[in-house]
This record gives sequence, structure tokens and C-alpha cells, in this order.
Amino acid sequence: MSRSCKSLFVFALFLAPTVALAFDHYAGVGRQATPAEVKAWDIDVRPDFKGLPKGSGNVERGQELFEEKCASCHGSFGESNEVFTPLIGGTKPEDIKSGRVSGFLTGDIPQRTTFTKVATISTVWDYIYRAMPWTAPKSLKPDDVYAILAYFLNLAEIVPGDFTLSDKNIAEVQARMPNRNGMTTDHGMWPGPSAKKGGIGNGGVPDVKNVACMKNCKPEVQIGSTLPEYARTAHGELADQNRSFGPVRGTRTLGPEAAKKAADAGTLELATKSGCMACHGIKSKIVGPGYNEVVARYQGQPDAESRLVAKVKAGGQGVWGNVPMPPNAHLKDEDLTTLVKWILAGSK
Repeated sequence: MSRSCKSLFVFALFLAPTVALAFDHYAGVGRQATPAEVKAWDIDVRPDFKGLPKGSGNVERGQELFEEKCASCHGSFGESNEVFTPLIGGTKPEDIKSGRVSGFLTGDIPQRTTFTKVATISTVWDYIYRAMPWTAPKSLKPDDVYAILAYFLNLAEIVPGDFTLSDKNIAEVQARMPNRNGMTTDHGMWPGPSAKKGGIGNGGVPDVKNVACMKNCKPEVQIGSTLPEYARTAHGELADQNRSFGPVRGTRTLGPEAAKKAADAGTLELATKSGCMACHGIKSKIVGPGYNEVVARYQGQPDAESRLVAKVKAGGQGVWGNVPMPPNAHLKDEDLTTLVKWILAGSK
């Protein structure tokens, strides 16, 4: 054995116990997740209803829950278009029979709604259970979700007013979904007929066919859609919520000056996370009044702060119109006070 090999061998013998000790030092770090922990995260509901919790809820109870927790953003009958696209509408009785929304075929659909687009009822159940209501996601029990969804289905004229939706009959409802046959995998972003041969959807032809223009390129750019003015502040300052790397940047929705003032006060982020900016603009009405209107109403009142804190916490209806404001009892008292002070100071 050469001198260098002997030295390397001796060094390896010396290092081996050290490496073993290093691994022993971390013994016991980490463990298998318990079945209960896995179950807490494994809440997805699939189109075949695997993962769907047992439970039930009727239309009447669903209407009560919807008015309490959902109407402030979606309208009393799911028709509001002020914050989100309406949930209900755009379907016909014939669509329930055919499983294909005819408005998409003829091009005369008045507006896309949740029930014109979605093909599987499990998708709606899953989304409500995971993400709603906006101000308190995952706070609904399975029976609550069944009831709210039953109310949706009744509004869409898929089930009668005395219907009780449950895990036992939801598959029957799926057979009546207006757009259940409206989805297709015949495109380049989905495995299609040629998948077995290593190709992709649409006969193995990719959906990207453009080539880079190097000369005599058309200078004009056509904008396909724009964000309505009333919705620009629905989610606060979009630019601050987008990733800080790569080519994509969010547009400034509040304007640099207003965004800077709100950021300096450290409250806009709190207002956005708490769901306030979903219904209130800083300088304009969305669903509820703009904060400038709130300031004008409470200006000069010595007890304005305490009264407004109480109203925000308890919720209410009738002061600014028919759309109710949901209670915000889930917020800490100090956060409520911070938000109210910010609002009364002119949101700056």
C-alpha cells in the first residue's frame, strides 16, 4: 500500500466514529405522522366522493347559514357581482337533462357563474369546506357545508326546497349537474389518446404553436380583459402580495401613495388578512362602504372608536344597506382596535 493510501485509510478510520457520533446526535429527531395528524390534513374530496365526510343538511338550514356567513360577499341569493362572479344563474332546465350548459354552445350565456362552469359537485363541497367563509376558513362543520350546498342547489333549481343533501344521495345530485358533461381533456395540457405512446393530449400535438417573431412584427397589443375599478381594491394592494422574483409583478391597485401610507401604518396587511378589504375600499364602496364614508359618518363623535369596534366585532345589517356584515369575533380585541383607529385616521 502506498504512503498516500495508508494516510487516507488512517484518516477514514479516524473519521468514521465522528460521522457515527454526528448521526447519533440527531437520533430521535422527526417521527412518523400519526393517523390523526394525517387525517387532519387529508380533507380533499374527489369526484368519486372519496374523502367525503358523513353528514347532511337541508335547504332551510343552508339559507340561514348562508345569510349569516356568506351573503356579505355573495349576496342573499348568490347573485352579487360586486366582489365575486355570481354563484348561481346562467343555466336552464334543459341543461340539467343534457349535462351541458347550452349557453356555452350557442355563445349567448349571460355570465359565467359557479354552476355554469363546475362539472362535479364534489368540487364545490371541497372548496366550501377548505376555504369558506373568507374571514374564517375551515370553520364550517360537514353538516354546515351540506346545508349551504343544498341551498345553492335549490337556487340553481337542481333540487326542491325541501331537499336534504347528504353523503348518501350526493351522487344522485351529481347526475343532475348542469355542466357535468362540459369538461374535456382533448387539449395539449392533459394526457389524451396518445398518452400510452408517450405523447400528450389532443393527439399528441402540443397546444403551444407560436414561433418567435424576429422582424416585421405587429406592434399592437390587444388587452383581453381588465379588472373593474370597483374590484381593484377587493384584495388590498396586489403588488405587495405577488412573488418578488421572476418576470411577473402585481399591479398597483391602491396607488403608490395610498399603498405607502397604509404600509407605513402597518395595518393594510392586517386589514387584508382579516378579510376587510374584500368588502371595503379605502376610497370607494365595494360591498360595504368605503372607509372614507365611514370616516365622514363618525367624524366628530367622541365615542366613535368604541362604537365602531363593537359594530365590527358583532356584525350587523341595515346601517349601510341590506347586505349584512358578518361578525368578526374571531379577531383579537387589539387587532380590532388597531383596524378601527386606522380607518378613523383616514386609512393612512
